[in-house]
Amino acid sequence: MSSVSTTVKMRCPGCGQESEQLVYRHIDAVAEPELKARVLSGELFLHTCPSCGRKSLITFPVIYRDEHLLACLSDRSIAVEGLEGVSGRLVADIGSLIEKVKIFNAGLDDVPLEFCKFVTRQELGKDVDLKFLRLDGADNDIIFTYPEGGQMQMLAVGFNNYEDCRAIVARNPEITNGLSGLVRVDREWTEQFLR
Repeated sequence: MSSVSTTVKMRCPGCGQESEQLVYRHIDAVAEPELKARVLSGELFLHTCPSCGRKSLITFPVIYRDEHLLACLSDRSIAVEGLEGVSGRLVADIGSLIEKVKIFNAGLDDVPLEFCKFVTRQELGKDVDLKFLRLDGADNDIIFTYPEGGQMQMLAVGFNNYEDCRAIVARNPEITNGLSGLVRVDREWTEQFLR
């Protein structure tokens, strides 16, 4: 399947000017790898007003697919078939979609990574919203970001923490038993196993 786009009318929240914007309903990053780069940068989800130059986030349902991931940005459950060999994920917002693409693009699995976020929050002693940014350095430190005090903070976590969480997931099959089809794997999903 190839990418599917359409043109929609957008109204600038700043000046009220209406203009047309190309939006993607289905992104096939296998057939069009240049779209993956635009997803990862967030550019694909920004509208720039031609009148005042204000940038605003475009929010719309979208399906993203690459070699490892099929992610669906939607507020409702969707039935899909043919997910053999790829992880199916439901996401609630554009930031979560971009994060999922980053995680799988880095060769990681979001299930142990969500457990790694839990452990990291416990070690920090802070209830923060951690987002995966990238792997860094020779030791593949995991770089998370989180908002605090009106600014984005960065935090490096040793890759061994991810490996420990991956081993925990492997020893507890009840965690991965329900991962067929499209599944929302996030903080709330992870916490059901930690009660």
